[in-house]
Amino acid sequence: MQDIAKHEYFMRQALMQAKFAFDKNEVPVGVVIVFKNKIIARAHNLTETLNDATAHAEIQAITSATNKLGAKYLKNCTLYVTIEPCVMCAGATYWSQVGEIVYGASDKKRGYTSICKNAIHPKTKIIRGILEFECSEIISEFFNKIRKA
Repeated sequence: MQDIAKHEYFMRQALMQAKFAFDKNEVPVGVVIVFKNKIIARAHNLTETLNDATAHAEIQAITSATNKLGAKYLKNCTLYVTIEPCVMCAGATYWSQVGEIVYGASDKKRGYTSICKNAIHPKTKIIRGILEFECSEIISEFFNKIRKA
């Protein structure tokens, strides 16, 4: 599978998770973590459901993936997330040493690149802009819905 096709496939899986979050009135962020071309973790935001500000999709997925692998490091894994990680989630990827992060839309207000570019592990490869339009559209739709309510 070519890299761009592979990245789009897995980002679509992350978008499905974002849609689950949207349907639960959670900020629609979705994540999948891939190891050896297989999804080992899927997650979406659960901050409202769990009444927990730290229940971001990335945190949920990292916990699930490390449990699945029986290891605290995810060096050989790729984390696909629909929006640029916040500083908290970037820090979690740092400590779990995620090998690669692929994200769809940038987050100019709360994304780690706006606040602390060094929050990601120096060995982690970053790929930006995969299905960027679709990823930013679901976020925009969600916040437009909230503002109208």
